[in-house]
Amino acid sequence: MEQQIITAAQAGNKAAFAQIVAEFQTPVFNLSYRMLGNRNDAEDAAQETFLRAYAQLKTYDTNQSFSTWLLSVAAHYCIDRLRRRKFQWLSFDDPRWDESAPSLISDLPSPEASALANERDQEIQRGLLKLSPQYRMVLVLKYWNEMSLEEISQITGDNVGTVKVKLFRARQMLGKHLTAAANGNPRLELRHAG
Repeated sequence: MEQQIITAAQAGNKAAFAQIVAEFQTPVFNLSYRMLGNRNDAEDAAQETFLRAYAQLKTYDTNQSFSTWLLSVAAHYCIDRLRRRKFQWLSFDDPRWDESAPSLISDLPSPEASALANERDQEIQRGLLKLSPQYRMVLVLKYWNEMSLEEISQITGDNVGTVKVKLFRARQMLGKHLTAAANGNPRLELRHAG
C-alpha cells in the first residue's frame, strides 16, 4: 500500500480510507473467520476492525508494516470477542455451531474430490476452534496470512522464540486433532494418505 494513501487517510481523507478497506478487506475477513469460525461473526469482526482502525489511524507508526498493524487490530478484537464468548452459554442450535459455513474454494475437478476437500477444510476449522485463541492466532497469522515470525511477534507482543514455541505446539495440537479425525473417518484418512 502506498504511504501517500495511508498518510491521506490519517489526515481524515475518507476516500483514501475506503481504498485501504478495499485492499485489506479480504485478509481481515479471512483472519476473523479463522479465529471465530463463523461467517457472520467474521463479517462483524471485520467491520469492527475497520471502525477501530479508522479511529486509531493517527496512532499508526509509519515505520511499521501497515498490514501487520491492521491485522493486529483484527486479531486482538477477535481474541476479545472469544473471551466474551467464553462466558456465554451456547446451545447446539446456536448458529455458531453451524458446520455449513463456507470452506476454502477447491479447484479439484471431481465432485468426490471437492467433497473430500470441503470435509478436510471443515475438519481443519474444527481443529482450529479447539485451540486456545493465542495458539489459533499464531497459526492463522503464519499459514493463512503468510506473516513472518517477526510480524507475528509484533502482533502478539511475544518474542520470536515464544512465537516459534507457540507455532510448534499449535501445529502439534492441530495435527493430533486431524489424526484423530482421520482415524474416525475413513474418507479423511484416505485424503491424508494421498
